Amino acid sequence: MASSSSTIPVLISGAGPTGLAAALVLLRNGIAVRVIDKLPAFNPGTRGPGLQPRTLELFHQAGAREIIETGQSMIPIRTYKPGTLEPEKDRLVHKPRAPSPHFPYGNIILLGQNMTEHHLRAQIAKYEVYVELGTELRSFEQDANGVTVHLIKKQQGSEQEVDETVRAQYLVGTDGARSAVRKLLGCTFLGETRDDTRLITGDVRIVGEGLGRDYWHQFGDGIVKKGLFLRPCNSIAGAENDGFQLMLGGSEIDISATVAGGREAIYALIQELVPTKLEFRELIWFGEFRPNIRMADKFGEGRVFIAGDAAHCHSPAGGQGLNSSVQDAFNLAWKLSLVLKDLSPPSLLSTYTTERLPVIAEMLNLTTSLFNQTTAGDDRAFERSDRLLMLGVNYRTSPIVHDELSPPGKREPVPAYGEANEALEDALVAGDRAPDAPGLVDGEGRAYRVFDILKVVRHTVLVFVPSFQQAKGVVQAIKGRESWGDVVRPVVVLPAGASIDDASLEADGVLVLRDAEQFAYAGFRAKEGESRVVIVRPDGYVGAVVRGVEGMERYFSGIFV
Repeated sequence: MASSSSTIPVLISGAGPTGLAAALVLLRNGIAVRVIDKLPAFNPGTRGPGLQPRTLELFHQAGAREIIETGQSMIPIRTYKPGTLEPEKDRLVHKPRAPSPHFPYGNIILLGQNMTEHHLRAQIAKYEVYVELGTELRSFEQDANGVTVHLIKKQQGSEQEVDETVRAQYLVGTDGARSAVRKLLGCTFLGETRDDTRLITGDVRIVGEGLGRDYWHQFGDGIVKKGLFLRPCNSIAGAENDGFQLMLGGSEIDISATVAGGREAIYALIQELVPTKLEFRELIWFGEFRPNIRMADKFGEGRVFIAGDAAHCHSPAGGQGLNSSVQDAFNLAWKLSLVLKDLSPPSLLSTYTTERLPVIAEMLNLTTSLFNQTTAGDDRAFERSDRLLMLGVNYRTSPIVHDELSPPGKREPVPAYGEANEALEDALVAGDRAPDAPGLVDGEGRAYRVFDILKVVRHTVLVFVPSFQQAKGVVQAIKGRESWGDVVRPVVVLPAGASIDDASLEADGVLVLRDAEQFAYAGFRAKEGESRVVIVRPDGYVGAVVRGVEGMERYFSGIFV
């Protein structure tokens, strides 16, 4: 049996999008990690392809913009008249939204899960961290100082197994719906399995008349009795532009027999549903999907945490699963980073469950309702709420957010899965997503935008003041805390009409900007002539909205030791 001689800060078990996103945020923060996965090879399939705008924003702030740049735009779903290739209806599940100063990513993009994972692996490889395949977590024990983890490593090309014992300060289980970490932690996983609505999903290379690349093709009746969806997928298309993600389902399909029949059975079923002669080139992968709708009662205990499908699983409707999982990772990872740097107390980690559990509970309700409509053939399934874009997901009820200007007792409560509505009077309060704002300029005329200033490695303190003099108290309070040096950054934002002619703050290394186009003042609800301090957390959520030094220190007293 091999035994690691040193303790690693974080061991991540599971190398899907959740584990990789957590690893990336931790590595950006200077925290060493190991990432293991029991699979012998990376998943080839596109699986969950929909990336919601809020997830794109987080990837932007984490420096993983290749994911955004390589995704496909959403395309209409085209249905056909029975037995023909004559179009019946074209529908977009979300109305296209033009980018705006506060919402630069207004629309879903489509990128296979395999490609999202590929880009995230490339990011963590920059830190010389590589996924250890064929490495399975078998058991662990935790104590006051860390976690002892027992692994089984399978040697490539042989059946030989090698035991390894690892000591980690923290263990994060991102090992899927059958999570070993969750089971060993003793979490309950209440919910239901929908055996009556099983699906076949996969990726196929196929050519046929009418199978263009501009539509997501639906044949049959969806997934009510017998139906097929074919989505053009560039990442598997090859030079021939012939790749599709497939989904087969319905009460009249014998899912078990079709899966058992393999490639030929799936080809035959596709050909039965598509009224034109098809050329089948390759079935890249396929599998049975059995909707599980479940959530753990807690997302962590002591030094062990679960995230993503290990903590909650759902129907595929609405494209929320992967996105919720990535957002779990961001929420947990910035808190782990501060605790591991001895800047925050371990009690901060309890807010991971406190903040994420209400969000996930609402997500499950939304997606289950949508799935029920889809399997019943209800057209309302194609009328998607903007809540699914996740721009209104919030932590307003979190115990660690602080708002002096709009305290909880003076505003109407909103759901954790709210809708981002800039028309509301309290459109930005502590716990909300921080908006973007371009049109900021420094004293040299260089352009900035808020999303390029926000980083996963620090809190950003946006100081909206009429003049330099009124910013100095906040800046000096931050500079006076030596331990905050790398994890709290003040940024002074002056009104559009102000001039940047005092170099005293800039000489201190403080970024001073003028809101030339007034987008920042509008988005953060700041008013000219008044002072407002907005503290944005490393996960892009507003931690506090306060008037000055006293409110800022009150917020940070709940974050730092």
